[in-house]
Amino acid sequence: MPQLKLGIPKGSLENATISLFQQAGWNISPHSRNYFPSIDDPDIRCALVRSQEMAPYVSNGTLDLGLTGHDWILETEADIVEICELVYSKSSDQPCRWVLVVPKESPIQSIEDLQGKRIATELTGFTKRYLAERGVDASVEFSWGATEAKVVEGLVDAVVEITETGSTIKAHGLRIVCDLLHTETRLISNRAALTDPWKKEKIDQIATLLKASLKARQKVALKMNVPSKCLEEVVGMLPSLHAPTVNHLFDKEWMAVETVVDSREVRNLIPRLKNAGAEGILEYELRKMV
Repeated sequence: MPQLKLGIPKGSLENATISLFQQAGWNISPHSRNYFPSIDDPDIRCALVRSQEMAPYVSNGTLDLGLTGHDWILETEADIVEICELVYSKSSDQPCRWVLVVPKESPIQSIEDLQGKRIATELTGFTKRYLAERGVDASVEFSWGATEAKVVEGLVDAVVEITETGSTIKAHGLRIVCDLLHTETRLISNRAALTDPWKKEKIDQIATLLKASLKARQKVALKMNVPSKCLEEVVGMLPSLHAPTVNHLFDKEWMAVETVVDSREVRNLIPRLKNAGAEGILEYELRKMV
């Protein structure tokens, strides 16, 4: 029986990825001291792999499919196919940034000021190419961790580090000079896997449902009852994919209205709908939007 070999990113994205797959319809269960989580789909075999190593394993066929950051794809320059972009992370739905960081009082104000300086980062390959493309000759060394501490202690002149909000960097008395790269998770595939009709169909299924799950996180459904005399005003307030669904209730003077709206709009929209005459307003989460 054929199986699709799926790589789940181990580390900071692990729980967020498992949660996303659960929403998409697959239950993945990690096991203590085991790098092969179980999944409730006999067509898939999972492996936990560090994001930094995912693209090479997908490229050489050890894995058919995996999820990793766009940054690590660029870092390894692996020969893979990027199926789709999936913007999610351990704490937000915003892309992460690789930034150039220096002590607050450092004279470094731009990339050009790195000429002849020492830089520590885990993203060495990308950083070296980034500097070379701008004609900057600097020493870039690999950091095994605690990267920010190296610039705090004066071991290097600057670091290139990943962040979401920059709050931790500021808390350490450091300063962000500029962004080098915005990165998000990508679903990537081995090229040969896409030539196999069975594997391609399975990959398409996974990609469709993961994208549908993320899209649904940004929306909510609203249902309400509206007096016929207020219908035009209420419907005029409601954004939707096409038009709100409107049906008569048993009482012909009332209408049932249903629509999908951006979750960020709800806090302002519901009071306006109530003031316009809508009653029995219900908000509920969506699981998928295709």
